Amino acid sequence: MIAATLALLLAAPTLCGAGLVHVSRVPRRSKLIQSRLPVAAQEAGRAGNAESPEFTAALERIFTREKQLWKSIRTYSPRIETYIQNIRPDKDLGSVPTDDEYFLGRLDFQRHMVIRSLLPQPSLPRRIIRDAAHPVTGLYSTHYQQESFARTILLDPSRFDRKHYDFQFVRREFLGDIRCLVFDVNPQRHAGREAFRGRIWVEDQDYNIVRTNGTFSPPPTFSSDFHFDSWRENLQPGLWLPVYVYSEESDLKYGANRTMRFRSQTRLWGYDLTTHNRHQEPGTHATVGAPAPARKSYDTAQNAAPVSPERQWGIEADKTLLQRLEEAGLLAPAGDEVEKILETVLNNIVLSNRLEMENPPPLNCRVLLTSSLESLFIGDTIVISRGLIDVLPDEASLAMIESHELGHIVLRHNWTAKGDQYTFKDRLLVPDEDVLQRLDLRLPQEDEAAADSKGIELLKHSPYKDKLDKAGLFLRAVAATAPRTPQLFGAHLGNRLARGNHVRHMAELMSSAPELKPERVDQIAALPLGARVKVDAWSDRIRLMKSKPVTLLWAREKMPFEVTPLFPHLVRVSGRPQNVREETLPH
Repeated sequence: MIAATLALLLAAPTLCGAGLVHVSRVPRRSKLIQSRLPVAAQEAGRAGNAESPEFTAALERIFTREKQLWKSIRTYSPRIETYIQNIRPDKDLGSVPTDDEYFLGRLDFQRHMVIRSLLPQPSLPRRIIRDAAHPVTGLYSTHYQQESFARTILLDPSRFDRKHYDFQFVRREFLGDIRCLVFDVNPQRHAGREAFRGRIWVEDQDYNIVRTNGTFSPPPTFSSDFHFDSWRENLQPGLWLPVYVYSEESDLKYGANRTMRFRSQTRLWGYDLTTHNRHQEPGTHATVGAPAPARKSYDTAQNAAPVSPERQWGIEADKTLLQRLEEAGLLAPAGDEVEKILETVLNNIVLSNRLEMENPPPLNCRVLLTSSLESLFIGDTIVISRGLIDVLPDEASLAMIESHELGHIVLRHNWTAKGDQYTFKDRLLVPDEDVLQRLDLRLPQEDEAAADSKGIELLKHSPYKDKLDKAGLFLRAVAATAPRTPQLFGAHLGNRLARGNHVRHMAELMSSAPELKPERVDQIAALPLGARVKVDAWSDRIRLMKSKPVTLLWAREKMPFEVTPLFPHLVRVSGRPQNVREETLPH
């Protein structure tokens, strides 16, 4: 019997925000609260009275927490991803991407903040601009540096105090479930370069900063300042760490009378990537010198009919690859709710095509934690990126992606001519920065074409056979967007979904799809980035975000494949900390 489809992926898309939105926004839930900061201190803050002992005491606690954060974060090495879309104004759609940039790395705080790229070939300057006002120099090179975006996760570790900044209390409000005190912060004249100017939100129990909104000014020489909205989450009891930054500029000046417009998302995760066995279940740690466990009586009977050595060799390679990707912080742990949803859709296709008789090994789904839109298969496991799950508009589109990869598995394509080499463990005993460089899981184009044919055959005998026009519409949107966002459609591991306006997976479905009409509010071809999947930045586990659908009023609110702001629902965790070193906990 075919498993029931899940309404979560059939529900109306959840979209927030508008096309051109200033970075400074009021949270969706704002409410006056009773704060533990005394009223006298609040009034003193509004009046700028630096002599109030209550106001001074509150600020001192904020300074202390911020210094403790700097000490704590230096013991971690999270993954950091920055995706940037350059945009231009559009009278109907608000704005549209013109090109993009992508960074993926590992943060290292041992001495100072350094980003060690995880990409085989880090992004390089691509846009060369000629300026007629400077005929001698002739060329200007403009490019983004990930370090500038990473800088926004912390305020000013060495100068954030009363000697360098002025503070004014603004109001009290909720961010999610967290009661906050809101302060405006302005650097004093002698604060120096790259001082923070903007607004901070401080939770009212331990006085940790949970959100910062503003800019650093004045910027370094030959650089431009930009605005950012940076969020921290309570990942462990008493421990708030940076997880997300949104940046936007609509009129950033550079060169001679030139303007840069962009939006970006910076995400951090993998704070608990301290050891490679962090996902072991309690009680499974091996002890050197311990007696071997007793063998059960049926072991001999099972070993009498082993799987063929050739197949077992390939299975070992698959397991090694998946494990190494998880250890590097690129693959979400197995068993999450998103994975179960993916497998429900996959099982619908398998059962309706009676593939359980042809393909005995169990099929699984896993999720890459990156934003790039890609899918691939490793053995009998289908891997889909978080970014691709985010933008898929409906269950039929997800079924289309899975059917292509399932076609590879049914046809027993070898995902790389040298795939079994990864059974030798030493091949992946490399630093995390070199993992993607060592892996090449791309397939020949003839295998891709064969998987398309098989995938379409599977879809036509599946519960999604009458909804393939929606999947085709998604591919039409891919063809329209990919030429302007090549980094978004890049693939870290396998084959690209699209190159230029050429769709490389399941393109045949576009022939039966309706015409793409971006100006129509009722036609949702694709969702914005960040529309569905929430990543736990501590454990790397993922879940679907639960939010109320929003009725779209204008076409500019659709924002397919676009970078948008996010407003995390902040909560305070409770219980005993897990795998946290004592020195990282605030006192």
